[in-house]
Amino acid sequence: MTLAFLGAAPTGTAKASGLAVTIVSLSSLTIFLVPLIALLLSYDAIVGEVDRGTMALLLAYPVARWQVVLGKFAGHLAIRGFAIVVGYGVAALALQWVGDDDSAAWTAFGVMVASSILLCAVFLAIGYFVSASVRDRGAAGGIVIGVWFFFVLLYDMALLGALVADQGRTVTAEVLNALLLLNPADAYRLLNLTAASDVSRFAGVAGLGAGAGLSAHALIGALVAWTIAPLAAATALFGRKQL
Repeated sequence: MTLAFLGAAPTGTAKASGLAVTIVSLSSLTIFLVPLIALLLSYDAIVGEVDRGTMALLLAYPVARWQVVLGKFAGHLAIRGFAIVVGYGVAALALQWVGDDDSAAWTAFGVMVASSILLCAVFLAIGYFVSASVRDRGAAGGIVIGVWFFFVLLYDMALLGALVADQGRTVTAEVLNALLLLNPADAYRLLNLTAASDVSRFAGVAGLGAGAGLSAHALIGALVAWTIAPLAAATALFGRKQL
């Protein structure tokens, strides 16, 4: 709600709706916080219970291992999804109260809420993969912090450095598109900051969104694939894990 009110302050001179400014602010905040919280929730979902001995007790019941993984994943996603909907819903109510009726921006806001839940699912799945891959909770915690640091901070800096050094010789538009899809945080960023003309203009990424040539369907598909692949790998690893 604070971002909704404070973010609307510059709209008188920037000619952008308060909702568009809020989408930019919340999207930028989401990229940092949602992946980190999702990873911290999921990194010990499997290895932690194995260490504590509760996993053996859980598997004594007539449930398959894949059901345990998917059930825990669904529970974590439901909790985080509820928190995202409530948190962003407060911002939406605040903007509705001040009379922001930009229909295009409201559509973009709905996309942002849904894609934020999908981004959470991506990093929950990655956390489950890490948790199923290691035998020590401490190792899992260190790995997920590294994963967050890589995808959220290092990847874009390395990509920018490569683009500057390459000068368009090797990294063509098609290669750049593939590199952007290889980072779920970039897919989320492009999906939300180019979702509406007001949002992309205020975010300063209108040119990137037009030049990337990535449709919303491609970006959503990348996020879905980033959810399914690590979760499937975590399920397979846990199925062969010795307790």
